[in-house]
Amino acid sequence: MKHKNIPVFIPHLGCPNDCVFCNQRKITEHTEFKEEDVKKTIDEAVSTLTPEDEAEIAFFGGSFTGIDRSLMIRLLELGKTYIERGAVSSLRCSTRPDYIDGEILDILKKYGVKTVELGIQSTDDKVLAACRRGHSSAQSFEAMRLIKENGFELIGQMMTGLPGASPVSEIKTAEDICKYADGARIYPIVVFRDTELAFMAEAGAYEPYTADELIKRTADVKEVFISHNVPTIRVGLQANEGLTGGDEIACGGYDEAIGEKCDALIYSRRLVKLLDGYKGKSAVIAVAKGHTSRASGHKKENKRKIKDLFDIDVKFIEKDIPPYTAELCEE
Repeated sequence: MKHKNIPVFIPHLGCPNDCVFCNQRKITEHTEFKEEDVKKTIDEAVSTLTPEDEAEIAFFGGSFTGIDRSLMIRLLELGKTYIERGAVSSLRCSTRPDYIDGEILDILKKYGVKTVELGIQSTDDKVLAACRRGHSSAQSFEAMRLIKENGFELIGQMMTGLPGASPVSEIKTAEDICKYADGARIYPIVVFRDTELAFMAEAGAYEPYTADELIKRTADVKEVFISHNVPTIRVGLQANEGLTGGDEIACGGYDEAIGEKCDALIYSRRLVKLLDGYKGKSAVIAVAKGHTSRASGHKKENKRKIKDLFDIDVKFIEKDIPPYTAELCEE
């Protein structure tokens, strides 16, 4: 079965504050929410599903459990009708740590929510304060604990490149998420126009990162999730989340191919270690199924790098081995 999310964007509803990096209107490409449009959105998406698809209705874009309670329940009731008729398997929502408690989780469970995506961003209280996040790391840990104790699947969302963050604090955040989460999303910082972060950068209070810096730090974080067998289901914003062009970005080196380039860097590290001391002029290397392009690198940069470093021509084959591992094979 192929998993698909049917996204229903609820921009900024339920969120009590503006984090310095947030421009929800640009991220979701919506300026308002019309409840009457939700059913049409879901119906259109359901009509495209095939028998091989396993779908969830996903309430994204805002703090779903913080919106008006009657609206939240109406949306959940609508979503449940699609479960009952077999069109989707479950519901999914994204929210903040300070909008999770036992009562909320009971409601989500009643209407068929299976997965909660939690916007943790950082477990460093200094970073949370610098970002004006509006909650503490203690609230993040409590929310993660409650979500798992109540039987939900948990996806931990974090960011790299935040004000006040360091490589150490980002790795610590990933390690903290791994204690609870079933999966993760990593969002490298984007300095959107008309955000407090953009004004901070203009005033010299925040130094934007280059693309290479963000790629390295994001790859370092993903390595943590790999080592803990926590799947990273997404790196970076998608095109439909406001990144169809560069006009929305004020500054910084965000790269739309950052997910691909992070994977290339992770494989590059493994390949260099694997081939260090290798004496041949060519090598056959096995990687996980579906990972040949990732191992080859963005525009085959890893193949060129190995040739430049070791004068070795590399050929990749696929094998039933864990993702992000590489093995030398006999030619």
